[in-house]
Amino acid sequence: MTRPFDAIVTGAGISGAAAAYELASGRRVLMLEAESRPGYHSTGRSAALYTPNYGNDVVRALILAGRPFLDRPPAGFAEHPMVKPRGAIAIAGPSESETFEERLALSGPGHEIHEITPEEAIRQVPILRREGIARALFEIDIEDMDVAAIHQGFLTGFRRRGGELVCDARVDRIERRQGRWQIRAGEVAAAAPILINAAGAWADEIAALAGLPPVGLVPKRRTAILVDLPPGSDPARWPALDDCSNEHYFRPDSGTRLMVSPGDETPSPPCDAQPDEMDVAHLVDWLERTTTLQVRRLAHQWAGLRSFVADYSPVVGADPLAEGFYWLAGQGGYGIMLAEPLARGLKGLIESGELPADLLRHGATAAALAPRRAGLAPAT
Repeated sequence: MTRPFDAIVTGAGISGAAAAYELASGRRVLMLEAESRPGYHSTGRSAALYTPNYGNDVVRALILAGRPFLDRPPAGFAEHPMVKPRGAIAIAGPSESETFEERLALSGPGHEIHEITPEEAIRQVPILRREGIARALFEIDIEDMDVAAIHQGFLTGFRRRGGELVCDARVDRIERRQGRWQIRAGEVAAAAPILINAAGAWADEIAALAGLPPVGLVPKRRTAILVDLPPGSDPARWPALDDCSNEHYFRPDSGTRLMVSPGDETPSPPCDAQPDEMDVAHLVDWLERTTTLQVRRLAHQWAGLRSFVADYSPVVGADPLAEGFYWLAGQGGYGIMLAEPLARGLKGLIESGELPADLLRHGATAAALAPRRAGLAPAT
């Protein structure tokens, strides 16, 4: 029997969960997750740093619009603060002055950046090597995000609002009949006038099932490792650190370990991403050249997918080629920070065709997020 809903969301990562949470206020919503648990792929493999200077102008506008939610979530959303101060240092070599100045120029209200001496950088992160550091800067407004708490807050709130989540439900058939999207996902048969495509790296595949052309999503692999610090290290107060030129970075993780990543963007098919041995080797080499650490073993290594379109802005809104089909994809490496503002933005577009006023004030526009905007994959 086909069960009726007001909206169906494909994908229960943090973006899908946030959208389902917003839409479930006043609607009967079904959320379908292909894996055995929500957030198995990109959400569960996030670097978990709030970085307001990250991404292009569209992304930065959305990140700032989402800041009030992180500071003051709805009552009962989370049991403890979802962000806490971390700060970040960026270092540059002698030939990286131009890149360094571009980074300094991003300073502004809500994301203050100022130059510090190399010696001050080493005082704050004592494992750094002095050689090779020509200049350094400090970003005040970088914070740790509790990704699990944020994701769980959306999922719990969704259920409280009467939403229904079904896992192990990979969508295998979609068709539009009599003004409703008819969905088959394993044993699940459901129908709704609104379908939200929040399938992450698989979003173009969901579109194809619905008979729609792709928007040109390219999943890109990001590698990360955990390494142990020497006995006696106390990194709890260390800021995160990155390299201005190539975006390698590390941050303290769980006591006496560092999470280290090259911030790589290696194109990949949609899959359960795994770390590449060569990427890991290059990462360890960078870490040993940048710090005094000697990596004898890896505590853990993993990879995740971040999906981008050609202009690196998210794809959010109604597809003009199919009534009731909405995209929520292409969040790249910004998905945790963008989940709440994009969910509210999507709700606004569904209900009124417009983004909420606060997103507009920060500079976001529906046109910049539109699924068939110029420069994306042609609608053939």
